[in-house]
Amino acid sequence: MTDEYELVEGPPAEDDYLHLRAASGLTPKTPEQARPALAGGWAACHVVHSPSGETVSMGRVLGDGGWYFHVVDMAVLPAHQRRGLGDRVLTHLLHAIRRDAPPGAYVSLMADPPGRRLYERHGFVDSAPHSVGMVLR
Repeated sequence: MTDEYELVEGPPAEDDYLHLRAASGLTPKTPEQARPALAGGWAACHVVHSPSGETVSMGRVLGDGGWYFHVVDMAVLPAHQRRGLGDRVLTHLLHAIRRDAPPGAYVSLMADPPGRRLYERHGFVDSAPHSVGMVLR
């Protein structure tokens, strides 16, 4: 990450969160969804582009503080991709888990295909056939 980017501990502002989700290709959310989501995370960080003051990347961890931790909301604005921002955010979040969670933490995520290489570089592997990711529709 270059000097023009600053990693900030904590979640982004609600408007920045909503913009980052929509502009980076994640499912858009409403303010009614964003408020409790941002308040209810276990860990979060975001990246600010210093020259413009724009929030350009983010990531969060949901967790019970004991052993379940789920990485969510990993996003980088398209104009700022390929600069190591996603790597920096994920590194920060995983460090928080290693530092603050008891040994044996179970860390999971659901990844869109473009993020697969990033997650694999950090040690994530497919859980199948040992477990199957499922969602309720």
